[in-house]
Amino acid sequence: MKETGLDAFTGILDAPVYVVTVAVGGERAGCLVGFASQCSIRPPRFTVWLSRLNRTYDVALGASHLAVHLLDHDHRWMAELFGGETGDQVDKFARVSWRPSADGSPLLADVPAWFVGRIESRIDGGDHVGFVLAPTEVSPPARPGPALLRYADVKKIDPGHPA
Repeated sequence: MKETGLDAFTGILDAPVYVVTVAVGGERAGCLVGFASQCSIRPPRFTVWLSRLNRTYDVALGASHLAVHLLDHDHRWMAELFGGETGDQVDKFARVSWRPSADGSPLLADVPAWFVGRIESRIDGGDHVGFVLAPTEVSPPARPGPALLRYADVKKIDPGHPA
């Protein structure tokens, strides 16, 4: 694929990565996400972008909530699991400690911070779809400024599905 000017622009960014989890009707899914950001202050909103090719996207289409988890450098193994394996072949949740949130979304244990958001809307972004979330549960960082896992830390993980 030919590189564009935007590729050069985004290539120097080093944003945090997240693990997004979802559960619907007893089915769980989760993936590593590199495209996500707060998108409103009042009301508070956050958007995560899921690849249309990802199993998590398929499950999220029937969901009312998503959980978004921050990772630090101690959790690189979790990034490799949720970014390098596909839920089509592996039960990722059998390999991690987790508990259900109030709405049933899987919450990963011992991560620096997480929040659960009600899906307010979806935005067609091409090969990814943005899920706009309104926070319903939040577990902020226990310590200020954890050394977050960033894109540069995970860019060599072979994805479980193509982007």
